Amino acid sequence: MSGSTAFYGEVFGWNFRERGDGAVAFDDSTGEVSGAFRADRPAQQGPGILVYVNVTDVAASIRQVEASGGVIVAPIGGDPGEITARFRDPYGNMVALYQEPGP
Repeated sequence: MSGSTAFYGEVFGWNFRERGDGAVAFDDSTGEVSGAFRADRPAQQGPGILVYVNVTDVAASIRQVEASGGVIVAPIGGDPGEITARFRDPYGNMVALYQEPGP
């Protein structure tokens, strides 16, 4: 598979499979979200959609992102009232982390 599978597998525990068309697909650890990687497109650098990955602990996820080669570009606290952070994966893709606020 690819370096992306190693990164996202380490950070989020995603499972990977090869689709019938040869693309690498993923399923999140709950089995409720799936998608696919596209190696034929560059990482988004400008305006567009920002995908948030729901995690149980943004601070712990930040440590895992950094340990796996990602770079935090917006630490916790950038979205008042929300527990979020943003990172670039080792391939330049921007992704955000989101944690449900506690009671």
